[in-house]
Formats: sequence, structure tokens, C-alpha cells
Amino acid sequence: MSETADRLRRYLEDELEECRSEDLRRRLAELDDLEAVLDDGVVADDVRTLSALGDGTRYRLVRLLVEASGELCVCEITPLVEVSDSAVSHALSTLAEAGLVEKRKDGRWRKYRATDRAKALLTVLDGSR
Repeated sequence: MSETADRLRRYLEDELEECRSEDLRRRLAELDDLEAVLDDGVVADDVRTLSALGDGTRYRLVRLLVEASGELCVCEITPLVEVSDSAVSHALSTLAEAGLVEKRKDGRWRKYRATDRAKALLTVLDGSR
């Protein structure tokens, strides 16, 4: 028996006062199913998204765009966040790569809006206060 299975058997014995082979097999199968949520691609995408929100300027930009309930031009955003134009552009680019904002070009203007994912994340944060 592997060290992992042996340790799990001891744990189940402590929890159940007795651990049969079928208890161990069932729990190992449940843990295998649970491991499926750790898909490397999904985890990497989620970490990239959360990392994008981990910066104060980027978080403020997402918050502004969610509250705006529509598009804002960069020229409207920049005066609200007290950082340079280039810092705003860089932050918005990072947020777009993370799937938190969408951008579109309208002539010579760039307009941004929050994605549904950004709205959902902020809704969860607001609800957890």
C-alpha cells in the first residue's frame, strides 16, 4: 500500500473508528474526482485574473468600469485614478489580457467596459463584506 493510502487509512480509522478496504477505495475515488477541479489551464487563468485585480490601480479601474455600467473612454478614466496616461494604458491592457475588461477602438479613441466576469467578481467581493 502506498504511503498516501496508508496515511488516508489511518485518518479514516480515526474518523470512522474503523476503516474497511471499501471505505478507503471510495474515499480515494472521491479525492480523484475532486482533483479534477485543479485543471492546470483553469488554475492558470484564474490566477492571472486574480493577479490582475491584485494591484490598486487595476482594481480601481475595474471598479470604475463596473460602476459605469457601460463604456468609458480612456480620456474619461485617466483623471479619475491619479496615475499617468501610460500607467492607465498599461493597466487596462493587463486587465484586458486577464478577461476583466473589453476594449474597442472608436476612431482615434479607445473605449473600455467591464466584462461579466469582472462584474461577478466584484459582486462576490461586495457581498462578502
